[in-house]
Amino acid sequence: METFVINIGRQLGSGGRAVGHLLAEKLDIAYYDKEILTLAARDSGFCKEVFERSDEHKEFFGSSFCGVGDIFGMGVGYYCNELSNDNLFRLQSEAIRKAASERSCVFIGRCADYVLRDYPRCVNVFIAADAEDRIRRICEDDGVDRQEAQRKMEAGDRKRAEYYNFYSRKKWGAAATYDLCLNSSVLGIEDTVGFIIDFARKKLRLKSEAL
Repeated sequence: METFVINIGRQLGSGGRAVGHLLAEKLDIAYYDKEILTLAARDSGFCKEVFERSDEHKEFFGSSFCGVGDIFGMGVGYYCNELSNDNLFRLQSEAIRKAASERSCVFIGRCADYVLRDYPRCVNVFIAADAEDRIRRICEDDGVDRQEAQRKMEAGDRKRAEYYNFYSRKKWGAAATYDLCLNSSVLGIEDTVGFIIDFARKKLRLKSEAL
């Protein structure tokens, strides 16, 4: 069977990560969230923390490292432009394309739908949820109160939108950007996963037993 990819964009607290995990488990395919940062670090020679600092943030931060030693983890020198967000995005994109070429995958965020825009067998999904459910989930996951959860929710969405819109030139969260948009508050995590699988079967024109 030909490989395929499911890319998931998500609002913070919408359960997008849980959806991705369950999708990968049910379909027996690879799952990449922060794991893609590890791959990008391994392939580029930069330490993982470099990619984590710019993870789904568009702000340039490379200059803050200038003059700081051992960011490769090997004590070697480097140029500031090697740490620009554009270059880190390029390296991360290369890791995404490499992973997609090797086997079927679920990718969480990181503009994977844009990076794989020429990949022929993709399903691009956006997961949203009601604000109350999102706040509750952030409170539980991060151990914060409601006020802090709301602040995290708004800041997280803003950063993801700025990052996605900047690199893809599309609009984060807009229906026209994706193949499928779902509200996990309506369906719940398990039924959201089932809906995506049914949709992927139709979009990729696969027999039921093939997916």
